[in-house]
Amino acid sequence: MKKYLLGIDIGTSSCKITLFHFNGQIVAQESETYPLYYPHDGWVEQDPDEWWNKIAFCIRKILTTETIKGDEIAGIGIAGQGWAAIPVDKEGNCLRKTPIWLDTRARNVWKDVEGNVSKEEIFSISKNTWSPSYTTPKLIWFKKHEPKLFEETYQFLQSNSYIALKLTGVFSSDRCQNYGLHIYDPVNYEYNMQLASKLGIPLEKLPPIYASHEVIGYVHDKAYEQTGLAIGTPVVAGGLDAACGTLGAGVLQAFETQLQGGQAGGVSICLDEVKAHPDLIFSPHVIPDRWLLQGGTVGGGGALRWFKQEFGTQQSFQEFTMKAATIKPGSDGVLFLPYLSGERSPLWNPQAKGVFYGLSFDKSRDHMIRAVLEGVALSVNHNLLVAQEAGVEIEKLSLYAMGGAANSELWIQIYADVTNCKINVPGSDTATTWGAALLAGVGVGVYSSFEEAVSQTIQLQREHIPNSENVTVYQQAMTEYLRLSKLLSEEMYHDYINS
Repeated sequence: MKKYLLGIDIGTSSCKITLFHFNGQIVAQESETYPLYYPHDGWVEQDPDEWWNKIAFCIRKILTTETIKGDEIAGIGIAGQGWAAIPVDKEGNCLRKTPIWLDTRARNVWKDVEGNVSKEEIFSISKNTWSPSYTTPKLIWFKKHEPKLFEETYQFLQSNSYIALKLTGVFSSDRCQNYGLHIYDPVNYEYNMQLASKLGIPLEKLPPIYASHEVIGYVHDKAYEQTGLAIGTPVVAGGLDAACGTLGAGVLQAFETQLQGGQAGGVSICLDEVKAHPDLIFSPHVIPDRWLLQGGTVGGGGALRWFKQEFGTQQSFQEFTMKAATIKPGSDGVLFLPYLSGERSPLWNPQAKGVFYGLSFDKSRDHMIRAVLEGVALSVNHNLLVAQEAGVEIEKLSLYAMGGAANSELWIQIYADVTNCKINVPGSDTATTWGAALLAGVGVGVYSSFEEAVSQTIQLQREHIPNSENVTVYQQAMTEYLRLSKLLSEEMYHDYINS
């Protein structure tokens, strides 16, 4: 009897695998970490085979539980980090480590293509700006700097499509995750042949496109041997981790917004019509006929993790962050720009650096902890202010928090006060794997629709209402944050921006 759904999340620092009952209750979950590699300045790589080995290990571990059998799993969904460029040969072998979303090695490739195409044309088709972090510049970089590899590559895959390949033997891409390719039209869900030709990207090196909830194949015998999953278990295409998390948080309708609080920060605003901005990220949602206007920042849980690692103690994250509760909103003038690996939207500056501003002898480590929490929230709000320029009425937004930050009532209240938006917190912090599992549930017919799936399985745990006094404080902090961000981008990094 089928009674489970399996959700896989390929994160930046670890994979997470969760087995769910059809009602959304967690049956079992496992997680394993894997390394990041920094071979050169601006390079950030991971080994997709290390993803797969850790995922297979976690699945085997779950299925060794006496009460769980592989043939009881109705379907498998996969969420994955974006903007990879995984070169794979025709037999499905990964040919090298992939640059990930933090990688900026391709920051100079624009000069190789600008004679053939304009940034305005690229934006008009892809609804996204040109940035070295995206997949497209990485493919062009491979073609120029590793031409033998480029030639030997059968197809370039994303993180979720690589794991789907390992499970099923099927090459695929999905409507949502494909937005990292500027030659992809995210409104009509198709590759643009003319733009692909101008950028020198052969379409035969890109896999076919599936809806995120569409079954692309079935677990084959080799995957069974490595994982214990039953041969013939359906696997759906899956999608971007942020979009799967958006679904897993219950965001389906226009103006509902997922607040990302994982390794990176950000927001995903659900839209039922196209609203794009060159300083933001536009992609299809993992559900049909919805789109996401996203702000993706480098600062998030990773910024807090870095600060705790370098300046903290053996305290838990909860104990560590509660030190910030002793400091007044606004951190007595201490501001933090969380650009610890450059910054994505809305700055798009891989040379941006993290900054503490306003330190003096009367400031403590606790001021800095709170400034980190506030700085991440301010960077997210920066994206909301830009979304307003695209026609999004941000006063209509209803935010749904997910990721590790959602477990901190203090941090989510700071987000509410900074954004001046009510924030709902769903009852589970497994939104990304649950979103992936929901895709499988709809794809194999466990649920008749996404609306039914969400209404039957997702409940709110708590809500945070903005504190009007704190909102005023943070409006002033936002003004100073924007001033500092603009000043540093223009004065300290003008060589990059003007290149």
